[in-house]
Amino acid sequence: MSDFSHLNKEGKTVMVDIGEKTPTRRSATARTVMGLPPEVINAFSDGDIQTKKGSVVGTAILAGIMAAKKTSDLIPLCHTLALEDCQINISFSKENELVIECTASTTSKTGVEMEALVGATIAALTVYDMCKALSHDIVIKETKLISKSGGKKDFHIAQ
Repeated sequence: MSDFSHLNKEGKTVMVDIGEKTPTRRSATARTVMGLPPEVINAFSDGDIQTKKGSVVGTAILAGIMAAKKTSDLIPLCHTLALEDCQINISFSKENELVIECTASTTSKTGVEMEALVGATIAALTVYDMCKALSHDIVIKETKLISKSGGKKDFHIAQ
């Protein structure tokens, strides 16, 4: 009926059966770009802001990792995965945008794209939460998958 893997022949929602698949090493990287107004950019000192809640960057990294580990609790049809690694990097681009990249890795029967996307997104939302007292003009511009490896096909967006 459909090319969607989460629909059966009758068009009903199902979890994909991965029981017969062979585990392989899988990795995915997602990127979220945030536009920050001058008052937020100016508050960053040495790549971070220290608030009453703590370090913005450190807290965002922890939140992103925690979220990536909980992806199957947030996205109904995602399989539960034991992440073997989750790295989040936060930096400024030449355009003064905050760039958050999350790379998730595991050896499993299914990919980790959603874990990487959730990790990057929640890290961005954490930055927003911690900086909103300075300005509500913070914009989460885009979140996208930039690479994946393992499984049926690899994917990479040219930088």
